[in-house]
Amino acid sequence: MFHGATLLLGLALVLYIVYLISVAGKPSLHDKYDFKAAYEIKRMKGVFFCIALFAFSVINLYGKETWDETGTSKLAFFVRGFIAFAGATLVYYISVLILDYYYPHRLNKSLNAIRTKPRINPKTGNKMRLLREDEEDVHLNEGMRAEEDIFSVDYDVWFDEQSGDTLIERYEGNKVALKCNNCGFDTMRVFKEEVLEKNAAGVPTQIVKHYQCAYCKNFRATAFNVSHKDANDLKNNLVRFKGNESEKLYGQRTR
Repeated sequence: MFHGATLLLGLALVLYIVYLISVAGKPSLHDKYDFKAAYEIKRMKGVFFCIALFAFSVINLYGKETWDETGTSKLAFFVRGFIAFAGATLVYYISVLILDYYYPHRLNKSLNAIRTKPRINPKTGNKMRLLREDEEDVHLNEGMRAEEDIFSVDYDVWFDEQSGDTLIERYEGNKVALKCNNCGFDTMRVFKEEVLEKNAAGVPTQIVKHYQCAYCKNFRATAFNVSHKDANDLKNNLVRFKGNESEKLYGQRTR
């Protein structure tokens, strides 16, 4: 059991070191940003899971020699196992709470430092300057500006004032938008929801979501089955009015 506990602690350390090496091995700051944003919290949860198993092993070892000498019963063995399990669960639960609610703030500061760190022009070696919002639009095409207008994507434009070269980096925005199959930009958003079917109680069971691209104005409609919870959301949060053929619901659900 002691050797197993040591291995678990070593595994946690190895996972953490491997993650740091993975981040350091990314070829660009933008790649490091994307990797940390996507995987850092997940990898840290894996590390703390190993630490929780280590805690289980250590707690289970506490007083083992005394218990063995006195010939403890099976009941005492299970009690010790239960205490070890409770301790490990507490360690992992607290670590998950920290990673889910406190750590994102620290992670965002780290990501912001990476995002704003001056870029180097790979062609000339010159330091590039991050353009302000009012300066960058001239370097973005209409589709990119449309993505920024609905906050689905955010673009950073770095400018080499000596050579005139630009570097455009793409970051995920704060609001959900789908990729438009027509123009290829992430500018397709829901603008209307229409009820297709209802149950006997008059609650929607199937709806159609109508999407429109903010850039090329392309339309798309997709049918969805509505769960009981979503049906209540639709009933409570959307504005209704009668149409010619069916009841139409406008707006977006609020959760």
